[in-house]
Amino acid sequence: MSRRFHVAAALNAKAKVSMSRFEPNSYINYDMLRSNIDIVRKRLNRPLTLSEKIVYGHLDDPAGQEIVRGRTYLRLRPDRVAMQDATAQMAMLQFISSGLPKVAVPSTIHCDHLIEAQIGGAQDLQRAKEVNHEVYNFLASAGAKYGVGFWKPGSGIIHQIILENYAYPGVMLIGTDSHTPNGGGLGCICIGVGGADAVDVMAGIPWELKCPNVIGVKLTGTLSGWTSPKDVILKVAGILTVKGGTGAIVEYHGPGVDSISCTGMATICNMGAEIGATTSVFPFNHRMKTYLEKTGRGEIAALANENQDLLVPDSGCHYDQIIEINLSELKPHINGPFTPDLAHPVSDIGSVAEKNGWPLDVKVGLIGSCTNSSYEDMGRAASLAKQALDKGLKCKAQFTVTPGSEQIRATIERDGYAKLLRDVGGVVLANACGPCIGQWDRRDVKKGEKNTIVTSFNRNFTARNDANPATHAFVTSPEIVTALAIAGTLKFNPETDFLTAPNGEKFKLVPPTGDELPARDFDPGQDTYQHPPPDGSGLKVDVNPQSNRLQLLEPFDRWSGNDLEDLRVLIKVKGKCTTDHISAAGPWLKFRGHLDNISNNLLIGAVNIENDAVNKIRNLLTGEFGGVPDVARHYKKHNVSWVVVGDENYGEGSSREHAALEPRHLGGRAIIVKSFARIHGEYEIFLPLEAKRHLPIDFNSSVWSVNRNKLEETGPAPLKAVIKHSDGSSETIELNHTFNETQIEWFQAGSALNRMKALQK
Repeated sequence: MSRRFHVAAALNAKAKVSMSRFEPNSYINYDMLRSNIDIVRKRLNRPLTLSEKIVYGHLDDPAGQEIVRGRTYLRLRPDRVAMQDATAQMAMLQFISSGLPKVAVPSTIHCDHLIEAQIGGAQDLQRAKEVNHEVYNFLASAGAKYGVGFWKPGSGIIHQIILENYAYPGVMLIGTDSHTPNGGGLGCICIGVGGADAVDVMAGIPWELKCPNVIGVKLTGTLSGWTSPKDVILKVAGILTVKGGTGAIVEYHGPGVDSISCTGMATICNMGAEIGATTSVFPFNHRMKTYLEKTGRGEIAALANENQDLLVPDSGCHYDQIIEINLSELKPHINGPFTPDLAHPVSDIGSVAEKNGWPLDVKVGLIGSCTNSSYEDMGRAASLAKQALDKGLKCKAQFTVTPGSEQIRATIERDGYAKLLRDVGGVVLANACGPCIGQWDRRDVKKGEKNTIVTSFNRNFTARNDANPATHAFVTSPEIVTALAIAGTLKFNPETDFLTAPNGEKFKLVPPTGDELPARDFDPGQDTYQHPPPDGSGLKVDVNPQSNRLQLLEPFDRWSGNDLEDLRVLIKVKGKCTTDHISAAGPWLKFRGHLDNISNNLLIGAVNIENDAVNKIRNLLTGEFGGVPDVARHYKKHNVSWVVVGDENYGEGSSREHAALEPRHLGGRAIIVKSFARIHGEYEIFLPLEAKRHLPIDFNSSVWSVNRNKLEETGPAPLKAVIKHSDGSSETIELNHTFNETQIEWFQAGSALNRMKALQK
C-alpha cells in the first residue's frame, strides 16, 4: 500500500503544531516515521544510520522496497519542495504543461538568484525588481494559481529561509539548488535536484533516488580560536575531492558535534555539495533544539526531543567509509583557486601562492552567501572589524557583506554588527546570492587581469564569481576573509602575524568571538512572504509569446525506437566540465525561463580538446570554426544529430537543469563521458552514457552509431557504439547508460513530463 505524506513533514500525529508563522495548518508526524523505520529495521535486521532512518522512513512502500546501498533505486515521498527563482521558472513552466490543478506537497519559490550586486543592498534590490518584473510576476502568479508559497525578492537566500522556517529534524525536502543540503544542519535530509524531479514530487509522483552509501565523519575534540565550522568541510573536501562523495550521504557524528552551532552544522552540510555528496546530515542535539526555539518553533523542538531516538544513529550502525577529524587539532583552512577541494592551511597559503605564481594581493574579500551568513558568522566577522577600527585600521581590500535573509539583515542592523562591518570598509549587499553565483557587476579589474579574491562562499570554479577566468578565487571562513581583507594579502596568518596601526603600533588580532544566536529574539524585518490562496483555480498566469525572458515549453519528441545513427561529435571537452561550463550563470540567469535564448550559452565555457580554445569548435559540415551554440544550431537546421564527449564527473556543480535541456533543444542526443556527477546523470531527456576506457576521436569526421536495443533492461546495461573514422576504419566500444527502469520509460516518452501527461489521458 502506498504511504502518502500529505503534510509538510512525515514525522507525531498526536499534535498539530505550526511549522512557521506562514503555514499554521502544517503538522508533523513522527509516528509515521517511526512506523516506517520499524518495518525496515525488522526487514534488514541491523542497526540503522541516521540518514538511513530518515530516507527509509520516507519510502513509498517500506514493506516491499528492495534496499541495497549503492545499487537499488528507492521510491520516496519527500515532505516538501523548495525552488529558487532561476530554476523555478523552468520547473513551474513544466508543472503548467502537466495540466495538474495544484501541487500535491507544500512547495515554495524563493527570489534570490536574479539580484545583481552593483552598488548596495537597497539600490540593487530596487533595480532587480524593475529589471525582473516580468519574471517575478510570473512566479508570483503561478505560485498563487498552483498553491506554491512565494518569497519575494529581498526575503533572502533560499537555504537560509528554509533553515529559519521549514527545516526540522527528520524532514525530507528536495530543492532545485545544489546547496539544498544546508538543511542537514537541522537534522534533515535535504537534497538538491533538477526541476523535473521537483515537478514529479509536486505532482504527487514517488521520487526515485539511488540508495545512497553512507560516509561517516567522526568528530572529536572542540572547535576553538580561529578554527570554525567551515574548516571542517574545507578539510573534508581536501580528503574526498570534488567527486569523493558521489552516491553517498555524509553523516557527521561523534562527541565533537556538540561544539558546533546549528548554523555551523548547516555550513558544513551546505558545502558538502562540493564533494559530490547526495546530502549531509547531523544528529539532533541541544544546539538544534535551541535554534528551533529561537526561530519560533518551540513545539517542534519539544516533539523532536521526545522522539530523539529516531533522530540519531543506532549504536553499532555501519558506515561504508569513516573519516575522523579532531576539532581540537584542526587548523583554519583556505581552499582554491579554481576548485573547492584544493585545501591549504591558512598558515601555508602565502608560501604556496608565491611558489605557484598566484597573486598575493587580495583585491576583494566577500563574506556571506548561503554557506556563511548566519548571525554567528556576522558576529565573529564584526568582532574582528571592531578590533581593527579600535586601532584606526580599515580594510586594505574591498569588502562586501551578504546577509542570508531579511531576518539576519534586520537583526545585525539592530545589534550593530552591520555598522561595524560598514565602518571597516564593507558594503552590505542585498539579501541574495549575488557574487557567489556570478551576479556581480565587478568593475575594479578588467576581464583577463590576474587577481585574487577570498570569499566565504562554497564554490570557486573558473570565472564563477565575476566572469573573469583570471580571477583566483579562494574559499574560507568569514573570519579568515575579514582578516585577509584587513591585511590585504594572502601572506597574512592571523594566528601568528602582526598588523601595523596608523601610529606605527604593532598588534595581533585576537581570535574572533560571536554569539551563536541573538540575546534578544530575531528581528523578522519586512514581511516578504506571499501565501497562496485556498483556491487559485480562477487565477490566470500570462506568458507573453513575444517575451525574451519566458517561453512556454514544447514537448520533446518521443524516442522512435530506432538506433541513434550518424551522430557528429559537437565537442570533446578537455578536463573539468561543470554546469558552469555547460550553462553559465551570471548574466545568463535572466534567460532561465526561455529555453531557446538561454541555449545560446551552451558549453561556451568548455575547453575544446582539439585546439585548447573556449567556444571555438569545428563545424564538420562546413569545415569552419564557430561558437558551440552556433555550430549546434547549424547541425539542427540541417537535421544532423550530435553528441558531446567529456571526461570524469561531467556536470558537477549546480543542479542546473538547463545544462541538460539545452543540448537536447539544440539537437543533441547523447552525452558520452567517463563518469557523470550525480544530478546530471539522472536527466532522462538525453542519453547519458559512460565509457570505462579512452574514447577514440577523429576530430575531422568521427561519426557515431549507438545501438539502443537494450534500453528496455534495467541498470547500466551495455550499449554498442560504432565509431567511424575519416580514414574509413571503424571500431566498436561498449557504453553503459545510467538509467533505471522508470527513467528508461521517461526517456522513451521523450521526458518525464511527457510520460506524466500520457498517464492522465
